[in-house]
Amino acid sequence: MKKELFRRVANAVGALCAPTRALAIAVCCVQGALIAQRPPVRPIGTVRYVSPAGMLRSVTAVRALPDGRVIVNDLTGRQLLLLDRDLSRSTVLADSTAATGRTYGGEFASLIPFRGDSSLFIEPQSMSMTVLDQAGATARVMGIPRPGDTMFLVGGPFGTPGFDKRERLLYRGIGPRIVPPPPPTDGSGPTFLQSYPDSAPIYRTNVVTRQRDTVAWVRVPTYVASYTRDEMGHPGALNIRANPIPVVDAWTIVTDGRLAIVRGADFHVDWLDDAGQRVSSPKIPYAWQHLDDDTKQHIADSAKTAADERGETVRRAFQEHPGTTPPMVDALMRPLGTVISRNPAGGAGGRPTSEFLPSRRVSPPLNQLPDYLPAFDVGGVLADPEGNLWVRTTAQSDRGPIYYVLNGHGELIDRVQILFGRRIAGLGKGVVYMGVLDEKGARLEAADLR
Repeated sequence: MKKELFRRVANAVGALCAPTRALAIAVCCVQGALIAQRPPVRPIGTVRYVSPAGMLRSVTAVRALPDGRVIVNDLTGRQLLLLDRDLSRSTVLADSTAATGRTYGGEFASLIPFRGDSSLFIEPQSMSMTVLDQAGATARVMGIPRPGDTMFLVGGPFGTPGFDKRERLLYRGIGPRIVPPPPPTDGSGPTFLQSYPDSAPIYRTNVVTRQRDTVAWVRVPTYVASYTRDEMGHPGALNIRANPIPVVDAWTIVTDGRLAIVRGADFHVDWLDDAGQRVSSPKIPYAWQHLDDDTKQHIADSAKTAADERGETVRRAFQEHPGTTPPMVDALMRPLGTVISRNPAGGAGGRPTSEFLPSRRVSPPLNQLPDYLPAFDVGGVLADPEGNLWVRTTAQSDRGPIYYVLNGHGELIDRVQILFGRRIAGLGKGVVYMGVLDEKGARLEAADLR
């Protein structure tokens, strides 16, 4: 009797599960077919021009002008240059001296598109935004609309700010700081300094009225910083717990003023126009790479080495600026998993000091890391003049990075492989500008799109 009952239940369950299995098989087949139908990976076109040695110390961002010339933001060299079409000659638009009339006064500045073919040079140190016309000449100077948001306008790991069709400035902020638990009274456990959530707002600010609202949220890297005290009660090493393989979102502003957010969880694009209309595109066909524990451990070890190198760079910066925190260093290093912190124990009189605390990178347990390598990482998306998105993927290749090109509907239309050791710094009409830094120094290369 019981056997017959079990047989009937099993048959019923099997009948219910059969459509589910069929659907799963169908979904897998469709996904496999989409991956097979992806555009073939093609190499970037011929490199036409290369900037001469010694002209640049870095290539942070490139803004293409209608006549073929380009404006280059050289962050390391603290200079803004206007290069001829063939990249052979340059004119200094701003540098660290007063000779140009426009100084690159701070340690960080950004270059972003503005109205039409004009550009905006944002210099946080002076709280100014210089409008450069389509020829690279200074048209006018505006003040930063909300001084408290200055550090978010420098780009880099925060993404590139931009304007919508109503000339409202969009940029990424930082989520509310998580209040740490109180330190143990007996000094036995760790003292938590700071922690931030894994999501951050995209702000939209009217540069005239200075009114600001939040239009979207994006997923960002997060970390937890803590330290322990030695037997004398002094702070020991700073422990930084950060995910070495964070699943993040990337965002940019396309030429029609829409906000495009590329979601890292499933690789699709969310669009937001100036009227507030939101549209989501289908998922991008992508061959996700599974990560076993050995691969996760290798990535974690590599991330620790990189973090140690960044920490050494910051330590030297503290030596060069004793008693102070170099401007923007803390804000820029946080998203990369490195933390700068003032000594909470303080110096004479118990006041906090800017003594550098040695840090130690700590990864979460392997079972808390993603099982698949994210399709892209922080700041991995750019927009071209045709309104397409260029997403720098993490696809493995010994020939060079592979970019996925998505059209204005979020559809995959091209896959482009650039040269090894390069990163796209800007896009013009039919031209790709790549920055490279190797034993020969920093250079800018201009290549044909095809």
